[in-house]
Amino acid sequence: MNTKNRIKVNKVILSILTIKLFAACGVQQEQQTSSLKADIWTIASQEDWQANIATKSNLEITNGKVVPTENEAIFKSTLKKFTKKRAAKSITFSQSPEWLNWEQIAPVGPANLGDAPVALQLGDGNYWMFGRYDTRDNKRPASFKSKDTVLKGYDVVLKTTHLKNQFDAPGGLKKSERGYHAWQSIDMKNWVHHGPITDASSRWVTSAEYVDGKFYFYYDFPNDQDPHLLIDEDLTDGLIGKKMGMAFKDPSDGSDCAVIRDLDGNFHIIAEDWSPIDASTHAWDSPLATHAVSDDGFNDFKILNPPVDERTQPTGKFAEYAHPHWFKEDPDNYPGKVSQVDIPKQRIKKGDVVAFGTYEIHEPEQNAFGDWASIAIGGQYYLFADYDPAGKTGGKHMSAAWFTSNDINKQFEFCGNIGQGHPDPDIMFAEGKYYLLTQTKNDYVSSGPWVETVEVRMGVDTTNDGRINVWSNWQLVKEHYDYIKGFSKQVEKTPAQLHFSDLPKGYGFQFEVKMTDTTENESKPILDQVVVSFED
Repeated sequence: MNTKNRIKVNKVILSILTIKLFAACGVQQEQQTSSLKADIWTIASQEDWQANIATKSNLEITNGKVVPTENEAIFKSTLKKFTKKRAAKSITFSQSPEWLNWEQIAPVGPANLGDAPVALQLGDGNYWMFGRYDTRDNKRPASFKSKDTVLKGYDVVLKTTHLKNQFDAPGGLKKSERGYHAWQSIDMKNWVHHGPITDASSRWVTSAEYVDGKFYFYYDFPNDQDPHLLIDEDLTDGLIGKKMGMAFKDPSDGSDCAVIRDLDGNFHIIAEDWSPIDASTHAWDSPLATHAVSDDGFNDFKILNPPVDERTQPTGKFAEYAHPHWFKEDPDNYPGKVSQVDIPKQRIKKGDVVAFGTYEIHEPEQNAFGDWASIAIGGQYYLFADYDPAGKTGGKHMSAAWFTSNDINKQFEFCGNIGQGHPDPDIMFAEGKYYLLTQTKNDYVSSGPWVETVEVRMGVDTTNDGRINVWSNWQLVKEHYDYIKGFSKQVEKTPAQLHFSDLPKGYGFQFEVKMTDTTENESKPILDQVVVSFED
């Protein structure tokens, strides 16, 4: 065979080998992909849960969730089989994000904090609350004399006050500017007053954020209108920060906004939208909310889809309502006209000059929500708000409600409500707990969305006879939460997960879960998803 023919033959052989090699690689890749899929056992949907039941007691499978029907419930899975021995690596549980796990407590903030509370945490042992300086129910006795004192965790001399667990820092002795004040705590028990942070024209503070050493205070001007921004770099000096002006030109009436940064640093505003309701007859709340986002919290807010939309049917008819503050506070932008009737609830008399808003009438009567606040836990977002139910009869009353979504850019779902009264709430993670703060006589505390108690054990079929030969010990499983550095309203979540390094390898695996409701509230441990991972 000459050299030229030998080269041709070699090329043919090389082509055949290349084709076989690629085919083999394709098979190997397919096998690896199949193997990777087999490494995870996920039970998440209604069909998944039903298909993976071996036995169950005192529970039902509803809307893709395992829901206990008694204080104690048990779920035992079917046997997950493999053709060769594997090892159980971990099991991870997710619960329903409804977050009904709340307990009523006495107010945790300063006794002389008035109006709607606003709160921020700056990490472990650094908690702030903001509100009006209210002395109506806490007047200083004439016989009281303040003394110098030192409080652990503070590097300045403080003054005692006539109020229990409350102290004045040097900034707290400065004259009030008829706006919001700042209080600080390192333990959520003792509170140090640092003085005013806003003045009369910026007194309608609705929300706050913290970024890179700066406090961002959002306030309505006039009341229930466009969010404005004030930035303060030192809350201990008793001086007003820098007013930046209007942050978001809200196309609707009604602000009372919440502001929260996502983990990319973008600022999200959630505000009331009064266009579908006479808010004056519904505690200045609405079934509709506006969502807008900005890179820096001040410029170029872009409006997104509504995060909450609980409207009923529009009628195509429009009507007006009067607002007592708009003309009084900003007559240039909110011109008034003479009221033709008395409006006792708004302290408006016939003949008074007031500004009016317009809304489209909807039927039937609507539930209304507002005075928004927000927090995110492990990527799950929550909105807290006033809840003013339609037709407040038959025991219905105002309360605090909350909504949730696993994506801030998606619509939120209603979860539940608690308490009584007009809450105007805020929410803060502090000392390992969540505090729902209100302007009523009650606050609320929660250990988190995870509800106690969930115990689990894993069984292994080591002999490939279709029966469990070895069981792990029962172990408690729960979520854990922590601060995220640089974020005041984002909380880190460690999943409810167990590892099984001590279990032998086997051909089959089965898990058993015991759920015991140990809470005194309406919450119970509702399982949403379980993921079991395996390895060779």
